[in-house]
Amino acid sequence: MYKVMIIDDEPIIVEGLSRSVNWAKFGCEVVGTANNGKEGKRLIEEKKPDMIFLDICMPEMDGLTMVAAIKSEYKNLQITILTGFRDFEYAKTALNLGVSRFLLKPSNMDEIEEAIAFMAKNVSESDSYEPEKEEDNANGFIVKNAMNYMEEHYKEKLMLADVAEKVYVSQWHLSKLLNKETGQNFSELLNKIRIKKAEELLQNSSLRVADIAEEVGFAEVAHFSRVFKKISGSSPNEYRNHVGHLLDS
Repeated sequence: MYKVMIIDDEPIIVEGLSRSVNWAKFGCEVVGTANNGKEGKRLIEEKKPDMIFLDICMPEMDGLTMVAAIKSEYKNLQITILTGFRDFEYAKTALNLGVSRFLLKPSNMDEIEEAIAFMAKNVSESDSYEPEKEEDNANGFIVKNAMNYMEEHYKEKLMLADVAEKVYVSQWHLSKLLNKETGQNFSELLNKIRIKKAEELLQNSSLRVADIAEEVGFAEVAHFSRVFKKISGSSPNEYRNHVGHLLDS
């Protein structure tokens, strides 16, 4: 039997799908339900379903990032989106990330059963089913979102675990993706973002190096100076003097 999960914050949808569909007809059984993305992701890791019905408009959840995370970590897992969100570009992106079907609420039973049959077919043909392009799209989507989050929160004491949580993947998986997509690890990428911001701030001669170090997320000015020199090739003061000379000339 193929394992099915239903993730939706509307109990009536979860109950309706669980009870009204003749799952056995498609060789399926519902092995778990969840009412939010975080619980849904935990259950996916625990139950290892073959297919899921997912609402992408739930509180405190970025639906497309959730889809990308699932397809990146479980590339053969089949996803049908069930949502009231009517936006063509959103649907197009979801399909590019590898969802099997994008159904608008309220969906009729024919649409739901067609989606189940399609997903079951893909699961049964998993040897010939090749989702590599979808996986690449999902991986790129996750890395882009992770980098965006780092750009927005570089001032904070940011850890790999913090970013991984925001893009719904494990630390190990995010670390692997960052290395694969950029050739650099998390610390290297974060330091590059911080030093780039520091270079901008050093053009303001009224700011002390110690204040800039703190502003871009370094707890110690000595550590900041070492990292700055490693990335920029000069000390913060040398960089400031060089930039100042260029601006004056």
